[in-house]
Amino acid sequence: MKKEKISVIVPCYNEEESLPYFFKEIEKISEKFAEKKVMLEVLFVDDGSKDKTLKIIKDLCQENKWLHYISFSRNFGKEAAIYAGLENTDGDYVTIMDADLQDPPKLLLEMYSYIKDEGYDAVGVRRSNRKGEPIVRSFFANLFYKIIAKISKTEMISGARDYRLMKKQVVDAILQMKEYNRYSKGLFSFVGFKTKWLEYQNVERVAGKTKWNFWKLLLYAFDGIIAFSTAPLAISTFLGILFCIISFILIIIIIFKTLVFGDPVNGWPSLVCIIFFVSGIQLFCMGISSAYLSKTYLETKKRPIYIIKEKDEKDKDIL
Repeated sequence: MKKEKISVIVPCYNEEESLPYFFKEIEKISEKFAEKKVMLEVLFVDDGSKDKTLKIIKDLCQENKWLHYISFSRNFGKEAAIYAGLENTDGDYVTIMDADLQDPPKLLLEMYSYIKDEGYDAVGVRRSNRKGEPIVRSFFANLFYKIIAKISKTEMISGARDYRLMKKQVVDAILQMKEYNRYSKGLFSFVGFKTKWLEYQNVERVAGKTKWNFWKLLLYAFDGIIAFSTAPLAISTFLGILFCIISFILIIIIIFKTLVFGDPVNGWPSLVCIIFFVSGIQLFCMGISSAYLSKTYLETKKRPIYIIKEKDEKDKDIL
């Protein structure tokens, strides 16, 4: 009887400090799965790291046949690394896991049991709290999920991680969506399937520094909104109509006051403020339209999501 195989995708960007800790943990989990007659394989995706990440990965892969890697020609981003991992694995089940151990490998055993014993197609994890995060960052993260829940038809789970275990059928469905501008959390939800959510206490990085600063997270949130909602376009249209109505009413009031009461038309400072305010609204609405247009422009180019520079060749069954 053929052993079941779980493919673990590990996106890596400058993770030289975290990788030794990650390997120790995933090795323990691999041994536990071996007892269940389940084979575990790991695919490291080096996203153009500038430190010794690739060298450490190569050394680990050389010493362990169940470890594999691909390396990008440059930094394409985590979304590209996730997509590359999904394209280059063939396990019966596939999971995505960060190298910094913020995605506890020990949860993989419980995730597998839910799929095998209770018939789920996928099992994801979500943080029950954001302990250890800056207050401002946590506030805006929670705000984002509240907003996206209101304006998008695709369900977004607050605190959800990219870490999830999926059947091959789910992976195949995700790979059908070859869009260049990717927001994986939304894509995972969009494909549907029966999903179980596990909660866990937030875990801080085991080593190294996060690559996600506030600005990058803010832009990533905007990408998610643009990818899964057209509500901002509707808002800009509503604002345009609203200000047209307000301006029309004000014109009527000014004409009425001038004709009936002989009130002179004055107020240069207030007029300047109004002009600046309305101009700001116009630029804001143009910015929203431009954001959607720019994403469409990138999609029409049909550029590859990632470019592989090198990969290990020791096992043709996976890569």
